[in-house]
Amino acid sequence: MAEQLSEGAIMTILTGGEVVAPVLQILGHRKLTGAGHSDRYRILISDGVYLNSYAMLATQLNHMVENNELVEFSIVRLNRHLTSLISNQKNQGQKRVIVLLDITVLKDGKEVGFKIGNPVPCDGPRNDLLNGRLEEPDRPTQPVPPQYRPPAANGIGGNRSQSQVPASPVIGDGVKTHPIIGLTPYQNKWVIKARVTSKSAVRQWSNARGEGKLFSMDLADSSGEIRATAFKDQCDSFYEKIQVGKVYLISRCQLKPANKKFTNINNDYEMTFTHDTQVVECVDEDNSIPKVTFNFVPLQKLADTPVDTIVDIVGVCQSANDVQTLYAKTTNRELKKREITLVDHTFTAVSVTLWGTQAEEFDASTNRVVAIKGGRVSEYLGNKSISLIGSSNMQVNPDIDESHKLQHWFENFCQDKEATFTNISRRQGGDGGSSGKWMLFKEAKDAQLGGGDKPDYLTVLATVLHVRGQNCMYKACPTENCQKKVIDQNNGYYRCEKCNKEFDTYKWRFLFSAQIADWTGSQWVNVFQDQAIELLGVTPDEVAPKYQDEGNLNEVLSTVMFREYLFRLRAKMETYNDETRLRMSVVSAKKPDVTDHCRRLIKDIKEMAGIKTSSDNA
Repeated sequence: MAEQLSEGAIMTILTGGEVVAPVLQILGHRKLTGAGHSDRYRILISDGVYLNSYAMLATQLNHMVENNELVEFSIVRLNRHLTSLISNQKNQGQKRVIVLLDITVLKDGKEVGFKIGNPVPCDGPRNDLLNGRLEEPDRPTQPVPPQYRPPAANGIGGNRSQSQVPASPVIGDGVKTHPIIGLTPYQNKWVIKARVTSKSAVRQWSNARGEGKLFSMDLADSSGEIRATAFKDQCDSFYEKIQVGKVYLISRCQLKPANKKFTNINNDYEMTFTHDTQVVECVDEDNSIPKVTFNFVPLQKLADTPVDTIVDIVGVCQSANDVQTLYAKTTNRELKKREITLVDHTFTAVSVTLWGTQAEEFDASTNRVVAIKGGRVSEYLGNKSISLIGSSNMQVNPDIDESHKLQHWFENFCQDKEATFTNISRRQGGDGGSSGKWMLFKEAKDAQLGGGDKPDYLTVLATVLHVRGQNCMYKACPTENCQKKVIDQNNGYYRCEKCNKEFDTYKWRFLFSAQIADWTGSQWVNVFQDQAIELLGVTPDEVAPKYQDEGNLNEVLSTVMFREYLFRLRAKMETYNDETRLRMSVVSAKKPDVTDHCRRLIKDIKEMAGIKTSSDNA
């Protein structure tokens, strides 16, 4: 039997009544522009009797429009919805908006092919929806097939005797709560009922406008999430009062466009507490309000994730470093830091940096599942890592399916076994090069590495063919963190143009070029101070007397000739005198670990042969 429209359902919803899973028809949609960073779609819906253009598609359903699932004339079942009041600037009143949270397509619009019934607007004057105004379809309306005429006893159409149940929760003296997804800066009076899913520590800030402190938190209800921040006096008033995991009634906050650089919350707006803000704890637990929700990214994908992206990850803690004490350069404030290594079923390892109390309180015992919501992707010399920020939420051994599956995988495939992980964070050891993409020189040339806006990084097993011993050292500025070459004034003083100072001393630094090769080709590379010390095993001060006497270091450099090293290289196309060429620099140079190298080759051979590895079976 064909689907039937729920006649009168739209009017019932807009007047505050409850309709369970009404069947509606989609008559059009339009993307809203300028509302924020996320696309929003306004939907024209019909129940056969009434049509309404004040319907908004929840952002998590945007894919249904983008994938052409909600085409014109489609028949859908509205499984879940919310209503929200917004200000109508034309008549200074308020308009009730239907927010579509969960939709099931019952019949494709191409199969239906026409508008059912003759619905009339129930949202006032016809508003701009398609091409600037709400228009009837150009094609003539065809007769309504009998199968689409619902029986009068369906409890939604002609029968108006059903009980009127409020569409939004009611609190106290009858004030209705609003869904988070329906909040806009154009509303004044609203109350939300939300759970605090994360709360940052109190942070100090200072800029040209003054200084103060703040904390932020993430709020969630069944419709979506939003970030809220409290400054100065509000920070003192609410920080201890608000606890993660509890549900609160919150009202009288300021709404403004969200800064997507600092949050991955899927909301165009964020809230700021004011002196009028009210927060009331809900004592009774509300299971309809979700707890912390994650959108996990496999660790393997982090290698290709852009820097500063906010992601959710989960992994087993393989190792943890001790807490370190640092000092901020600008404020000289003491900072606590700890680095841990997480692994997951993709046999990938990543370094995660914890800060402050999270670093101090973390249980350093390994083999614990760690879930992180809102970590920031960082990069150093082409190596990716995750850093927790103020709004990040970290849970140890959370009671979620992903956690249980990871623990089972680790116990069965990794514990007490020699599992090999691809480490995309160089600082956490390994073979030192597994964090980069293994390539041959011919493959690097064919891939045109270094041709983009940013440099590319690769790992290659190569042999040193030649090292230029002439001019392989230079006199550098003695100032810490300055590597500029000094100018000999021939009066016992040396001038640094960068520091704009003269010194009576200097420091020696390595800088030379070397030719390295694998079986597919060779490449000249630049070797700087730290990498040269790593490669030669000596410091500049140790060989400076010999360099001054002979003018070269051929004897010292010959110790690395025709030896094989695991090189991590930085590749970038550079233009000089209108000539563009590939320039490679050594990031690290280490003696290869034969065992790890053989394991990698065996894994590559199995992949080329189509043989499943342990990671596939996991």
